[in-house]
Amino acid sequence: MTVKAKKHLGQHFLNDESIAEKIADSLSLKGYDHVLEIGPGMGVLTKYLLKKDTTTHVIEIDSESVEYLKANYLNLADRIIEKDFLKYDLNQVFNGQSFAIIGNFPYNISSQILFKTLEMRNQIPEFSGMFQKEVALRICSKEGSKVYGILSVLTQAFYDAEYLFTVPPNVFNPPPKVDSGVLLLKRKENHSLPCDEALFFKVVKIGFQQRRKTLRNSLKTFNLSDNLKANVIFDQRPEQLSVSQFIELTQLIEEDV
Repeated sequence: MTVKAKKHLGQHFLNDESIAEKIADSLSLKGYDHVLEIGPGMGVLTKYLLKKDTTTHVIEIDSESVEYLKANYLNLADRIIEKDFLKYDLNQVFNGQSFAIIGNFPYNISSQILFKTLEMRNQIPEFSGMFQKEVALRICSKEGSKVYGILSVLTQAFYDAEYLFTVPPNVFNPPPKVDSGVLLLKRKENHSLPCDEALFFKVVKIGFQQRRKTLRNSLKTFNLSDNLKANVIFDQRPEQLSVSQFIELTQLIEEDV
């Protein structure tokens, strides 16, 4: 049965079987028994996940896609969550259990999906997904890169990030105007911070709001002591700091305020 997929929520449906299989194979499936696919559409990726030795769940807000999945994937029917991923309490399904996240994510909410993953990191040891290439590269970039920023630091504080491969526009319906990129996140063994987490997020976000300025200027809002501001770390711009240096910076601010 051939169904013309429609674009919704900024999503472009993948119609290349080999790429779908490659994405499904990117997960190690170690350390968890459940996988959650976000935005399965017509199930091109889902069919390969269902072959794995884990329990696949899907979350889909589009009613037409849900009806298609129920009709064509009978063994999945009771694990289709017709909800908005960003608003839904996933523990209604997983009840504290670990699960991986995977998907061809709608471009316009991909960063929000990532932030919710970071909030639930204690339950999410692995994450594999397709983003707009530019965003995927940003998430995986290291200090010193022009694209290194908030997403890079916050993600890599808790996960090891690897850019896997690029996907061209012509394998989607409808084709996007840009390339896509698939990345893999593996949670770090120690994924708790040795500093105040809320302060860490605040320091990173405020620091990068004025990325061309030194941290001494961009972090003025913290009303830091002159003694602390004399520290050489404040001579640097945010893109020059590694994740560990951002943690060190947060610890210094925490002790000062």
